[in-house]
Amino acid sequence: MKRYIIDTAGKIIFGSGLLFLVLFSVCLRPAAAEELDFDGDGYSDEVELASGYSPYNPEPVKITVSDMDSDGLSDYWERQFGTDPFRSDTDGDGFRDLDEIDRAYDPLSKEEKRLSQLIEIDLKKQLMTYLVGGRPWKEWAVSTGKTSMPTPRGEFKIVNKSLKPWSRAYGLWMPYWLGLGGDGLRNGSIGIHELPVWPGGYREGEDHLGQPVSHGCIRLGVGAARYLYELVEVGTAVVIK
Repeated sequence: MKRYIIDTAGKIIFGSGLLFLVLFSVCLRPAAAEELDFDGDGYSDEVELASGYSPYNPEPVKITVSDMDSDGLSDYWERQFGTDPFRSDTDGDGFRDLDEIDRAYDPLSKEEKRLSQLIEIDLKKQLMTYLVGGRPWKEWAVSTGKTSMPTPRGEFKIVNKSLKPWSRAYGLWMPYWLGLGGDGLRNGSIGIHELPVWPGGYREGEDHLGQPVSHGCIRLGVGAARYLYELVEVGTAVVIK
């Protein structure tokens, strides 16, 4: 009577003696990426991610919307920053992951370890991207310089900040001012600021975001300018391209 042994490749070998089931490659091998199903919903993590769904949520919820630990940080950003999607405070330092990332602190370290901050401005797209730890954290439409007064391209830094400075040249307020300098640019000659306000209270250019109509500065909408002003410091890099 012939007996069989299954080898590690899963092949049947003829031989004598007892039947040995060598399962190292069959049952004990690590699961392939296409077989992982973290949330047990019947779809592999690979398929869910490729389709834009959260691999942590058994319900069919997009990864940019799903927030399994209800900390305000979507499962998408949890993956981007390597944080625990089921714990609102991954490093256990008493601060939510969202709050740490928002303020450019490492959510994986109990120490006060900072993440890099970078502001990129795309003149063609009229778009500002605020990057934290090299990741595009926020995006806003902007209004940069008109053709006769173009916003310069280059690599600059924030050289000064002012809550609501007055422009003597144009006779208006420029809230949440972030002055730029470096790369041949005279310090503070242009800056990033909220849509300007005239003395009578009229806010200029509310319908101009996305269009190059400024006097060379980079205008941001209400809310976005304050957010950026409060979170970036003097010395933060600004790339205009």
